[in-house]
Amino acid sequence: MQYPDRTVKRAEMALRCSPVQLPLLAAMREQSVPLKAIALQSGVENGYTQYPFSELAIENALGWLIEVGILRREVDGQGITDSFRLTPLGRHLVEKWESQGGKLPSPSLGDRFQNALTRWFRL
Repeated sequence: MQYPDRTVKRAEMALRCSPVQLPLLAAMREQSVPLKAIALQSGVENGYTQYPFSELAIENALGWLIEVGILRREVDGQGITDSFRLTPLGRHLVEKWESQGGKLPSPSLGDRFQNALTRWFRL
């Protein structure tokens, strides 16, 4: 599937600026991952984050990744769950970065500023 360059660049920047690590995204490619496995100390122990983040902070970060098209919430027979999976765009980015060394690139200060502005204005 082809994505517009603007979409891919915005998604890459959002992912570089997020608190999640590539092992989380790789896990989400195979199965849904619940919020409790990402938040607090369990996120660090699972290799999903570098530092422990509250559930609210992780929920907000993952919500932004949903908005830019990298993730989706898992749905069961009773509705939306607290688990997340990769979208096709997310899979594309994970495969790209796995083939380039297996690590998310570090964001520049400009990336962080632009990502914050984009999140703030939801452009």
